[in-house]
Amino acid sequence: MVVLRIYPQRLIVSPRYTGPVAAACGRDTTGLVGLVLWNEQINAIRVGDVICLESGWCRSRDGALVVSTGRHGRISVIRRFEED
Repeated sequence: MVVLRIYPQRLIVSPRYTGPVAAACGRDTTGLVGLVLWNEQINAIRVGDVICLESGWCRSRDGALVVSTGRHGRISVIRRFEED
């Protein structure tokens, strides 16, 4: 997936998780996909990066796909967009 936009982070406080979360969106072969970034992922991922998610989750929200690493998945940068 190519990361197209990362929205400002916000703080989540719940019984299962407390910490920063940021919404993002990207595009893959299926079209536009929502992305949830947690903790250190927020600063590790940049707009333009090509990323791969493993062992995460995928849900449909209002007819759109949303993916995340969740608690046990991984996200890795396959290719980084370098600005001139």
